[in-house]
Amino acid sequence: MVHLSTIPDENHVVDGKLASGIKKAHLQLVNDDDSFTTSVYGSRFAARDLPKHEMPEAEMSKDVAYRLIKDHLSLDGNPILNLASFVTTYMEEEAEKLMTESFSKNFIDYEEYPQSADIQNRCVSMIGRLFHAPIGAEDDVGAIGTSCVGSSEAIMLAVLAMKRRWKNKRIEEGKPYDRPNIVMSSAVQVCWEKAARYFEVEEKLVYCTEERYVIDPEETVNLVDENTIGICVILGTTYTGEYEDVKAVDDLLTKKGLNTPIHVDAASGGFVAPFVVPDLEWDFRLEHVVSINVSGHKYGLVYPGVGWVVWRSAEFLPQELVFNINYLGADQASFTLNFSKGASQVIGQYYQLIRLGKHGYRAIMSNLTRTANYLSDSLEALGFIIMSKKSGEGLPLVAFRLPPQEDRNYDEFALAHQLRVRGWVVPAYTMAPNTENLKMLRVVVREDFTRSRCDSLIADIKQSQQLLGQMDQDSIKKQQDFIHKHNTSSGKASHNHPKYRKEKHSLQGKTGKTHAIC
Repeated sequence: MVHLSTIPDENHVVDGKLASGIKKAHLQLVNDDDSFTTSVYGSRFAARDLPKHEMPEAEMSKDVAYRLIKDHLSLDGNPILNLASFVTTYMEEEAEKLMTESFSKNFIDYEEYPQSADIQNRCVSMIGRLFHAPIGAEDDVGAIGTSCVGSSEAIMLAVLAMKRRWKNKRIEEGKPYDRPNIVMSSAVQVCWEKAARYFEVEEKLVYCTEERYVIDPEETVNLVDENTIGICVILGTTYTGEYEDVKAVDDLLTKKGLNTPIHVDAASGGFVAPFVVPDLEWDFRLEHVVSINVSGHKYGLVYPGVGWVVWRSAEFLPQELVFNINYLGADQASFTLNFSKGASQVIGQYYQLIRLGKHGYRAIMSNLTRTANYLSDSLEALGFIIMSKKSGEGLPLVAFRLPPQEDRNYDEFALAHQLRVRGWVVPAYTMAPNTENLKMLRVVVREDFTRSRCDSLIADIKQSQQLLGQMDQDSIKKQQDFIHKHNTSSGKASHNHPKYRKEKHSLQGKTGKTHAIC
């Protein structure tokens, strides 16, 4: 029989007593230069922090740089679980390949990349026809449009065009032109507030109420005066996704004999309404609609960022805003806020338009509408108050809030924080100005939000409610503070300059709204 034998320790005597001289242990760590024959995590860079404030003196291997940055980005949230955003999070591999192959193309260089420029023109034509734009090629006949970085740039361009056109008319009439204003809902996206402030246009707001989350057409038209450059009407508000009544505003302008232009902010609804409710009149079928913007990177199904703006005709885009240049090899007309930009997103938009066609978009938007209806019905069954519209009366999203209940210790913000622990980003926020007492949550139903994923969200909402219902107010507060600090970027953000943090500074607008700068 073989007996197990103990491996002797030279620091111990035979009788088990410790030797008087114990050798001191020494760390033996590799100090050699990297030969890059080991893995990324065996390189010296794995034991160092990534550079943060100054460029490093020496280079590193491309594999190491890629992996370390990729690992760093893994701490971001999962885009497909970010239900706060309208932005596209899925495209087919073939679209991604086309876009990748175009990364090096500067779209503004029409002479060098004429096919990319032609693809933009095809997209403008397709989108314009989708919005029933007038067709023609003569002077001031037929719609014109351009691609933008997103709807923010598109809206800036539309506001500039309306303001300049109004100013030119006032100058012709010998009237003052120093007090332009624009009429819009208090529920507009922040880019409208930016446009008004940057271009010195007064905001005349139609405020939401606790029963109405969109503009009132009568009140809107009553705010119009001789200094009004235009009216903004939203096809799908950010807060509840409801479509504002463009036709009612148009009809009232006609009834009152006013020639005030309407710009439709169709950032989200422009690629939804034509396929879900094609008979809804909101676009160039209406006389006073002179311009429309739409986001290709929302329900246009393209990765960020691409937007589009279309004018009814050249009459509504003053010539002096368009720049003609020839130093890239050919005469070019340009109306943009920026100059250089990549061609990838425009090419991605063209891929989606011809790959899916009207039938493909109709099928996707129909599925999103069904899923939004299902989620809305399910949340209503759980006792939530639904603030959004169903079945094509608004965007495929669900805005909801908790019912009034005195004995409940948690609110919408606590529920949003609890869902964050489970990986979901479901925003909680207060309604538009004058209705800030209404707290709400919103789920945006995007292309990759399937029925199965919807069921998972509903189950997590139920479990989160059950957990919060068992906690007292103090425990909920402590948990919220912890989640806010450790599970969200806002709780540990350090990139904002102290001067511009929300708690440090705010501007009181002319309308009485408080604009936080952050």
